[in-house]
Amino acid sequence: MNDSTNARQGADPGRGGEGAGPPEDAEPGEGTVRKAVIASAMGNCIEWFDFGVFSAGVMTSIIGTVFFPEDAGGSATLRSFALVAAAFLARPFGGMFFGPMGDRLGRKRVLAATIILMSGSTFVIGVLPGYATIGIAAPLLLLGVRLVQGFSTGGEYGGAATMIAEYAPTNRRGFYGAFLEFGTLGGYIMGAGLVLLIDLSLSESAMHGWGWRIPFLIALPLGAVGLYVRTRIEDTPAFQHMEAEGRKARSPLKETVEHHWRTILRLIGIVILLNVAVYTLLTFMPSYLVDFLDMNDTSSQLTTIGVEAAMMVVILPLGALSDRIGRKPLLIAAAVGFLVLSWPAFALMQTHDAVGVVVGYAIIGGLLVLMLAVIGATFPAMFPTQVRYGAFAIGYNISTSLFGGTAAVLVGSLIDATGSNSVPAYYLMIVALVALLPIIRIPETAGVPIDQAGDEKAPEPVGSGARRS
Repeated sequence: MNDSTNARQGADPGRGGEGAGPPEDAEPGEGTVRKAVIASAMGNCIEWFDFGVFSAGVMTSIIGTVFFPEDAGGSATLRSFALVAAAFLARPFGGMFFGPMGDRLGRKRVLAATIILMSGSTFVIGVLPGYATIGIAAPLLLLGVRLVQGFSTGGEYGGAATMIAEYAPTNRRGFYGAFLEFGTLGGYIMGAGLVLLIDLSLSESAMHGWGWRIPFLIALPLGAVGLYVRTRIEDTPAFQHMEAEGRKARSPLKETVEHHWRTILRLIGIVILLNVAVYTLLTFMPSYLVDFLDMNDTSSQLTTIGVEAAMMVVILPLGALSDRIGRKPLLIAAAVGFLVLSWPAFALMQTHDAVGVVVGYAIIGGLLVLMLAVIGATFPAMFPTQVRYGAFAIGYNISTSLFGGTAAVLVGSLIDATGSNSVPAYYLMIVALVALLPIIRIPETAGVPIDQAGDEKAPEPVGSGARRS
């Protein structure tokens, strides 16, 4: 399998010609790689379409009102964020179920199942009756649907990242890996933008009565498109080679826990920062601007969408840059930046000046995109092919469940309790400090073939992670 990967991008003359392998035409061409990237990114797009819809300022208040009694404790917004956090309880279980299954049955089959569950669950929210119709069953049903979403999402992200990393040529893995989070940002913008469009088009009574359901219903046809695309590609070359050579782990979950727990802990430490930043910026911030900085819903959504659009513009060039200079320089810059710049950024937003709000928000978005651009190439390469899907899914989802899904409700509650609008900044600074050590300790994998990455005898990256000759 090592030979076949080198054949895909040319033998490395610096390693004594060890790149002999299958014929060049046996490897996926550029068109096949692009299909695989699109198929993988589609699931992430649908996942974050749901988050874009669910976390839109006007939507959080509607959800918290439609599905709960009027005298329920806490604000409607915090009730919605609690539902977001609840979904994350199921993510580690989804990772432990789907991840090892993906290492046994293949990436393609499992990703087909997760996209059906994700899009179907989002659609169901759009048809659920509210509290006024079925009483206490309404929030319980909504909670159940969110748990199914969390379970399916637990198997989606690790598989999608693995699919892209195992299809991409070594010297362009950073560029293609960035498409995964390009899908995140695109899905979020689609969801938030659709909510904004519907809200501006309908009266307040119509929006609260039935208009809020429209974005959730659209998830089903989106999922059908994603499923169609995913069924049109083969499983990854790395998985097929491993399967043909009879090297699949008999018990991927057992091997993952016994032999790769240290790497999983490092992954968890990095993902703490990633997810606190992601869910603070994409889930909490729209409501933060409205509830704590007194911005109106429209301005809040436009600011959020504008920053996300700017991140989409730069994420692919940053991914390509990581193919030349390595992933770690960008990850270190992000962690140090969050440590140093989080407080000034939120201080700017608290000036209530439009320019200050945009600049402060853009600083946080700029630091986050440094991480988003490289994680699709970094995280899968931390583990060997036999356990890549499962180890990634387990570590990523444990960290996400504990720190990502709880970020919005925790930060919102702490602001209510302390009266300080700087709580998000302090939280980001703390998790940046936590993440810095594992970022420094992980090996650089730019320039290392994916079928060799994660192994104890993996070759050193060429130069400082520059592309292989």
